[in-house]
Amino acid sequence: MTANKSGDPTTINRLYGRAKGKPLRAGQQALVDTLLPRIAMPQDGPVTATALFGDDRPLHFEIGFGGGEHMAARADMLPDHGFIGAEPFLNGVAQALTHVDGDNGARPPLGNVRIHHGDALDVLRRIPDGSLSFLYLLHPDPWPKARHAKRRMMNDGPVDLFAAKLKPGGEFRFGTDHAVYVRHALMVMRRHTDQFEWLCKEPADFQNRPGGWPETRYETKARTVYAHEVWYFRYRRR
Repeated sequence: MTANKSGDPTTINRLYGRAKGKPLRAGQQALVDTLLPRIAMPQDGPVTATALFGDDRPLHFEIGFGGGEHMAARADMLPDHGFIGAEPFLNGVAQALTHVDGDNGARPPLGNVRIHHGDALDVLRRIPDGSLSFLYLLHPDPWPKARHAKRRMMNDGPVDLFAAKLKPGGEFRFGTDHAVYVRHALMVMRRHTDQFEWLCKEPADFQNRPGGWPETRYETKARTVYAHEVWYFRYRRR
């Protein structure tokens, strides 16, 4: 990643966060053992739609998909698009696999999803520039303490990388319920107006969840448990 636009050479070289929580249920472990190897990202080489899905379809990438609700819903909504999700937390991967497998028979399995159990940046760097139609960063860890601000994914280095990987006209979607992160993210994105156009004409555009933006479990928890506001940001690659 490049140095940020304020001259500070600090960049994010890896994601920070836990890798494993409580023991998996038997069904989840079975999916990790059998389904994950079939849809896992290849370990090396360029990451392209043709390599993953056999054709040149629109490609989506979600950084830290949590339990996979958003990714699976979008993949079900757009069956002719390809979806890549990266998540270091094993329990989240296991939950996402349940959705990909058809939610216990509620619907057919999803054939247009590929998963990386690990650091999203490792995969994102392998995607050829100008390849992504959509890139999602939803409810990332806010790292609210000032001394941890450099760990936030919304920083100049990562945003430069997002811009490089999105095709012209591609869309970057960012969502959070953390006020400190909102202020920080807006400050960062104001330094990238040469790369991104904020798709916002009035406050309602970022205060209300747009159509085609499925709710995540973190968003639901933020609203119902903590009574937090949630903000939604859409940026178009210039």
